Amino acid sequence: MEFNIFKIVAIVGLLILTCGILTKKDSQRNLFFLIGGIFLIVYSVYIKDIIIISLQIIFTLAVGYKIITKK
Repeated sequence: MEFNIFKIVAIVGLLILTCGILTKKDSQRNLFFLIGGIFLIVYSVYIKDIIIISLQIIFTLAVGYKIITKK
């Protein structure tokens, strides 16, 4: 089996997003979503899927906007 760092990045991103879903505190949840989204953007760029890249960027920007407007 070939070692691929980008697959590890995707797995970590999904695990971080899952932590965000399970977290009760809104501020922690948004931080998990932001970090997980960034990890998945990196993976999306690696696989060169423009639709997934676009959706991940929109998701991550929306979470970032929510974090900024909450403060």
